[in-house]
Amino acid sequence: MTNTNRLQTGIATVEGAEIYYEIAGEGSPLVLAHAGFVDRRMWDDQFPVFARHHKVIRYDQRGFGNSKAMPGPFSHRRDLYQLLQFLGIDRAHLLGCSMGGATIIDFALEYPEMTASLITVSSALGGYPLEGEMPKPLQELIAALQMNDLDRAADLAVQIWIDGPHRTPDQVDERIREKGRAMSLAALPNLFVAEEPLAPPAFERLNEVAAPTLVIVGESDDALIKTIGEFLSSHIPRARKETIGGAAHLPNMDKPDVFNQAVLAFLQQVTK
Repeated sequence: MTNTNRLQTGIATVEGAEIYYEIAGEGSPLVLAHAGFVDRRMWDDQFPVFARHHKVIRYDQRGFGNSKAMPGPFSHRRDLYQLLQFLGIDRAHLLGCSMGGATIIDFALEYPEMTASLITVSSALGGYPLEGEMPKPLQELIAALQMNDLDRAADLAVQIWIDGPHRTPDQVDERIREKGRAMSLAALPNLFVAEEPLAPPAFERLNEVAAPTLVIVGESDDALIKTIGEFLSSHIPRARKETIGGAAHLPNMDKPDVFNQAVLAFLQQVTK
């Protein structure tokens, strides 16, 4: 482990995978779990801000960013558990976006004693029933990945998740689009890697989530994600929902000041 300007970085070996992490700040632990088409850098506007109040851990899930994957069965929730064990953290607040949201919900169900609170952002949900035909842009993204056309896939990822279904590219900060594209070039090959599912799935067990929960959605995100957000907030006993205007799938990048304020206010409330 290295320590430079109060930033700690390291590698945790987890079931053969090498999980890269960064730690900053002091106080109650707060873990940041990224979305499935990016990496830990999606939290650049949160990491130093939250570190003024908490011991913040952000990490690259296996196969993403600086983390290396290994073949064989795994689950993101178990990776997170073993990372916290490696770091000597018994209990933490968990913040997860999209795929990372599904990860922290599964974690909270499997390791409730380690979950201080949950903050889900544009979250996916294990076992959620999908109806109808897959949206055409997502079909095209999968086809591009199958053809190993990462440039095309990255362009589509930006269109789907950075722009969102209700905004044109010129309505989105170009720096966010370029940053999202750069991260997705490395992340997308791991987007559909199958993990061992939680059984029964989280969709059927949300009433078991005991931790106080903040559900965040972007006003301009896909309708399915907003529907899942409503489902989470109505089925998790101690949950409330907050919608961030002018934001799509990554509201923390679209509206960082609004997002940070909402998260810190929630954490202040649950840590009193």
